[in-house]
Amino acid sequence: MTTHPHPHAPTENAPEHPARLQWAQLAPDVYKAMVRLDAAARKGLDPTLLELVKIRASQINHCAFCLDMHAKDALAAGESVERIIQLDAWEESQHFYTEKELAAIRLTEAVTVLTDGFVPDEVYAKAAEHFEEAELAQLIAAITVINAWNRFGVTARLTPGHYTPGGIKH
Repeated sequence: MTTHPHPHAPTENAPEHPARLQWAQLAPDVYKAMVRLDAAARKGLDPTLLELVKIRASQINHCAFCLDMHAKDALAAGESVERIIQLDAWEESQHFYTEKELAAIRLTEAVTVLTDGFVPDEVYAKAAEHFEEAELAQLIAAITVINAWNRFGVTARLTPGHYTPGGIKH
């Protein structure tokens, strides 16, 4: 009797691509400033909500490096796999998230995809319903910072898969 491998058995993965540019080593002052900016932007924000925002922006921007980092950080902080998986389809999976989280996700999308136009008044108003002004200002800062990180990661083509939770945060 001949045995056949399971049709979903792992095969050899494609080779890992090297980063195009080690921008953090080449522009260390910029990197250090980004780390400080990130730390300032996260102050006063719920860590779970912050990771959801970072994952959603990174999904939109196709930043594999940041997706790897923030999914791992979210899991390490106790976030469920289910909520992380559903985040890319949140409009069909709204029951996984609180109204406050949904307002933050909508705002993240609007700030991230500025090519669609301005941040819509209704998206901003919904966020303002769920966040005090100071917290909303911090949220906007956090969304802006993850978008900046994404642009470094995507342009330099940073390689995902090597981040360990508890490492350098951004």
